[in-house]
Amino acid sequence: MRIRAFQLSDYRSVSELLEVSLSEECCQETLKAFARQLSWDSELILVAEDEGSLVGVMIGTIDRQNGYVYRIAVHPDHRRRGVGRSLMTAMNQRFRQRNVLKVLVALDKHNEHLLPFYERLVDAPDRVKLSKPLSIVAG
Repeated sequence: MRIRAFQLSDYRSVSELLEVSLSEECCQETLKAFARQLSWDSELILVAEDEGSLVGVMIGTIDRQNGYVYRIAVHPDHRRRGVGRSLMTAMNQRFRQRNVLKVLVALDKHNEHLLPFYERLVDAPDRVKLSKPLSIVAG
C-alpha cells in the first residue's frame, strides 16, 4: 500500500470510493468539502493506493495553526487493514511540516462512529507518532 497526495487523475476513483464507502448524504457533503479543499490546497488530500486501485482517502485542512481531519473513507473491502492508520500518519506528517500546533478531528453525525478509531490513535503513540496532540472535537 502506498499513501500519496491526490492527483487530478484520481478524481473519478475518489468519487467512486466515496460513493461505496459513505452514505448518500455524507457522500454529497464530502464531495462539496473535497471540491473546496482542492481549490485551497490539494496537498492535504491523501489517497491510499493498493495494487493500482484507490482504497482510501483522507481530506484534511489547516486553519491558522490548527490542522483538521475532515473525512476519512476506506473501501469496505479494505477496512481493518491499517489503511486509515496509514492515512492518519501521513496526514500528521504533512501537518508537522506546516508547523501545525494542534490536530483536530471534525466529528459530525456521519463520522461520529469513528471516534473509537481516533481514540485508538491517541492511545497508541508507539504505532502512530504524533508530535502534536490529537484532540477530538465535535463539529
